[in-house]
Amino acid sequence: MPSTKEIRARIRTVSSTAQVTNAMQLIAASKMQRAQQMVRDGRDYAEKMREVLSDLSSAGGQVEIDEEDQSITPLLVQRPVSRVLMLLVTPDRGLAGALVGNLNRTAAQFVRDSEVPVSAVAVGRKGERFAGRIVEEMKATFSVDDRPRLDDTVSISRFVAGQFVDGEVDRVVMIYAQFVNTAVQKPVVRQILPVEPVEADDTPGATDAGIEYIFEPDPALVLNTLVPRYVETQVYHSILEAIASEHSARMVAMRNATDNANELIDELTLDLNKARQAQITGELLDIVGGVAAVEG
Repeated sequence: MPSTKEIRARIRTVSSTAQVTNAMQLIAASKMQRAQQMVRDGRDYAEKMREVLSDLSSAGGQVEIDEEDQSITPLLVQRPVSRVLMLLVTPDRGLAGALVGNLNRTAAQFVRDSEVPVSAVAVGRKGERFAGRIVEEMKATFSVDDRPRLDDTVSISRFVAGQFVDGEVDRVVMIYAQFVNTAVQKPVVRQILPVEPVEADDTPGATDAGIEYIFEPDPALVLNTLVPRYVETQVYHSILEAIASEHSARMVAMRNATDNANELIDELTLDLNKARQAQITGELLDIVGGVAAVEG
């Protein structure tokens, strides 16, 4: 059994770790509340825009999308896919439980399943390091803070849109962590370019698939105006979802780490008491033995 000095040193070390993880839990909890509110505030707008644009660009829409038609934004052009761009959104830091690992596994599975070469744009250092090992080319890397505005993510959306318009890639897919609740963050693979029709039950709270929209002055002008904004909104909101997921996952991970540290402290304290009891018992036996020897 370790000595009492060694056990006390371990207790001090674990106690210091518990204080650090508890502080990180409190910080993550405060950031999580703000991030979750930003996600809730923007989710309805982002999903409704996605629903409208998907309906308008679907096969049954009011506009025929033709690659030769210069009046239609090229962001809607469907063409044979020979190269895919993966926009991977991950945290900059670890200590977020299984979140980073789940995102990286989803990205690796996407690259393995792809029948065409995949290049990547990474948002976050964790994704940058991982994507650089699994894709053929890293197009660019970006980093955003914990409270991004739309202006902070416009450079990302414009870069991926430019890659699509210039013909560098034929499809743009975003992989990020969708915030479900504090305990659940789900990796999502979503195509953002070209705009594709959404399934009837794919969007939470979506209306019936047979809804008809009236566009003024004409659908083509609406498309040309809304599609660039759609790309910016989808990228921005996905990053908000990823930030809320990161803070939620980190808070849960740090809470579990603090609980485990406290349990370990209790076990070490019990071991310390046993060691002290054994030491005291040994000293008493020595005293009794000494007295018996003197009396004998």
